[in-house]
Amino acid sequence: MGKKRVNKKYKDTVFRLLFGNDRNELLKLYNAVNNTAYTNADDLMINTLEEAIYVSMRNDVSFVFQDDLNLYEHQSTLNPNLPLRDLFYVADLLQEMTAELNIYGSKRLSIPTPHFVVFYNGTGDMGSIREYRLSEMFEKKEKDPQLELVVKIININNGSNNRVLKNCKTLQDYASFISMVRKNRENMIVEKAVENAVNDCIKQGILKDFLLKHKAQVIKMSIYEYDEEKQRRFDREEGREEGREEGVEIDKINLIQKKIARGKTLDVISDELESTVEEIKPIYDVVSKYPLDADPAEILAGISNVKR
Repeated sequence: MGKKRVNKKYKDTVFRLLFGNDRNELLKLYNAVNNTAYTNADDLMINTLEEAIYVSMRNDVSFVFQDDLNLYEHQSTLNPNLPLRDLFYVADLLQEMTAELNIYGSKRLSIPTPHFVVFYNGTGDMGSIREYRLSEMFEKKEKDPQLELVVKIININNGSNNRVLKNCKTLQDYASFISMVRKNRENMIVEKAVENAVNDCIKQGILKDFLLKHKAQVIKMSIYEYDEEKQRRFDREEGREEGREEGVEIDKINLIQKKIARGKTLDVISDELESTVEEIKPIYDVVSKYPLDADPAEILAGISNVKR
């Protein structure tokens, strides 16, 4: 495996700027997610690891509250590998939290209970809430896996998750800002789309104080985030094109997904698709590693990567 490298050019995000250093705002977000009404923000301890942000992996904010270790981040694309990424991150975080403790002693240590939440603001259709599980990535499926990590994905697009958005005005405003940028992008270059969205939000009282204080920074961050999202879309499109060149079709992946979900074996699937086991196996092996509801385009990109 390649050596894990710190991304020294890591760009901050608007989400992290909003919640990453403000315990009062972070507590409001925690309350919205957990349907609680805590007011003691002084008891909340932010412990995001600045030096644990690696290439292609980030965590926007982590914090301890009420004996829970919460890892929050936002994403504009659905990624079934999030549990593995969070496993890497939480391992580093817990290692730092227990650095001064004797983990080899006979006394059982006490650690906060981890919770992993992703706030999704992409354009894909995913409903209100979904979960990704680490065990869904295991090559060998087990009824009771000895290692598990569950990531809750909360859709924060306007109208998708009314309870969470209603209970956290800042999150609702953030979702409105993102929506404005996307609407502007229909007929504006990205720089103009972001700048106009910021100005319109200020006029309408959406994140007004925050945007007045951080206007230039937010514009710069938003442009970077949009470019990053565009690059991910480009990579997926490239994967689709490579798949077409290699004779792998989205429809075939979709069919194999459904047949695996019904518990059919490789031999049966090959027979039903009137193909040989040798032709279907490379696709079957990759599809089997993904959750049953994974985007076939993401699986296609994975197949392309395997074939390189």
